[in-house]
Amino acid sequence: MSLQDSLVFEPLAMERVWGGRRLEAVFGKRLPQGAPIGELWELVDREDAQSVVHQGELKGQTLNDLWKNKRAEVFGQDYVGSDAPRFPILIKLLDARERLSVQVHPPVHMAAALNGEPKTEMWYFADALPGATIYAGLKHGVTRDRFETLLREGHVSEALHVVPVSTGDSIFIPSGRLHAIGEGNVIVEVQQNSDTTYRVFDWNRVGLDGTPRKLHIEESMVSTDFADFEPGVQHVEQGTVAECPYFKVEKVSLDGRFPAIANDRFAVYTVLEGKVTVGSRSFVPGEFFLVPASFASATLAPVDGQATVLRTTLPL
Repeated sequence: MSLQDSLVFEPLAMERVWGGRRLEAVFGKRLPQGAPIGELWELVDREDAQSVVHQGELKGQTLNDLWKNKRAEVFGQDYVGSDAPRFPILIKLLDARERLSVQVHPPVHMAAALNGEPKTEMWYFADALPGATIYAGLKHGVTRDRFETLLREGHVSEALHVVPVSTGDSIFIPSGRLHAIGEGNVIVEVQQNSDTTYRVFDWNRVGLDGTPRKLHIEESMVSTDFADFEPGVQHVEQGTVAECPYFKVEKVSLDGRFPAIANDRFAVYTVLEGKVTVGSRSFVPGEFFLVPASFASATLAPVDGQATVLRTTLPL
């Protein structure tokens, strides 16, 4: 079977106490009415959440269907031998109307013992309001003992490294790094296929049900890398944004036709600026699409001269 068009999936909206409505304003996304939407899961293969193809010859099939039954055609022959039971990465859009909890994800070597899943991720700041910041890692000199003292006193923010961010910046968040997204950020997030988050502090906030959200102090303390001091953001105009054993993300500025896939392997695209066409379809900022491996002749072309996209691929 040879697929001759891109695959588009229906986003899954996730209500979050810190979410808002900027995904409507920034990208024209259709959101459930009257709810604070913090995340749109654009590409996901989990037991409790599935991306579904919403047009074309594969309409109605889930991402898991494709991973199990059409792996060579959609993703590439090189992945047929993978023992991953599900598509290994998850891609989201996030709208942080308020700052998120201070949190950490468990490293690979201890996730199973904590009944969790490891999670390394990257953030690309698609739209950052003036003055927006994030929290990432610890300030130089903060020890574990000092952190625990500040946690007990309710002053965790004094231990955290605060980083100003602007539209177009990005940062890599390995498992074990304390982090929190600050308010005013719309982010493209590429991550391992995991939904394990350990909250160490939530700014004394209550959840959507009116009660304080659950914290995971013990799990957070054993997961945190206490030698991770003051990481910075980067601003890449063209080329690799993030690369690790779990995913590779590149930023591509288009001023002409660009081969959509390489080495007969799929690629997922996120349009950042401008309008692009591939196959019979066109895409505008905030839209995601997967170019299947068997669409070997696929090219991306900017409309009206120029466009910018993120290209996400899966290492072997």
